[in-house]
Amino acid sequence: MTGSNGDLADEVVGIVRDVLGDAVLGAYLHGSAVMGGLRPTSDVDVLIVLRRPMSTDERAATVQGLLEISGRRARRGPARPVELTMVVQSDLRPWRYPPSVDFQYGEWLRDACEAGILPAPGPSPDLAPLITMTLAGDHPLFGPPPAELLDPVPVADFRQAILAAVPGLLADLETDTRNVLLTLARIWSTLATGEIRTKDAAAAWTLTRLPKAQRTALSRARDMYLEGFEDDAVGWAGLAADIRAGAGAIVGEIAALTS
Repeated sequence: MTGSNGDLADEVVGIVRDVLGDAVLGAYLHGSAVMGGLRPTSDVDVLIVLRRPMSTDERAATVQGLLEISGRRARRGPARPVELTMVVQSDLRPWRYPPSVDFQYGEWLRDACEAGILPAPGPSPDLAPLITMTLAGDHPLFGPPPAELLDPVPVADFRQAILAAVPGLLADLETDTRNVLLTLARIWSTLATGEIRTKDAAAAWTLTRLPKAQRTALSRARDMYLEGFEDDAVGWAGLAADIRAGAGAIVGEIAALTS
């Protein structure tokens, strides 16, 4: 992979500032890099706060810059994947739910972006935990501390947002097994303790609380994450029943906490 992770985050900010100039109010590193260290397949997560919405031309220029530097298919050579989220400050301050995102790029959108489909603005409940992590991490790449630009997320909205993700995760269980199991573990851990853990730490917390018969799939997902294996590199053949059992047990615990 090319470049260091800090360099990559700085490159992301440079691309956006080149495109948007003084519309950029602040840029913040969040996610694994701030919460305890990047794992082999972790994204470099950046949140940028804007003064105003982006134009279509600005979206296109930002996408082209990100396609050059992000992920295994980066045009200049393999790199860590980038997840870039951009918000307009006036959409979030004062806070209201659901929050709105102005632009988001991740490698799951690469094919669409290469086909000319640009990320569009819209409501995004996922912003609630993202902003919470950004405020807690307090890691500016550009601009003031995040608390000067963003309001804290009310606990009720934070919980509503992470619960809203569960149906979509279950729909992707067969195609994105590793990530879904780890994210479900993080949701249970967060709801139960109020602490947002890294995916592997949330899996460790969850594994101590699941019956032994329901640990197989999550244990494998955690090991794949720590060793840098994606679902397409290590198959799940023969583990369909274990996957369903593990996911079902975690969802049952989540439901018990929120009933």
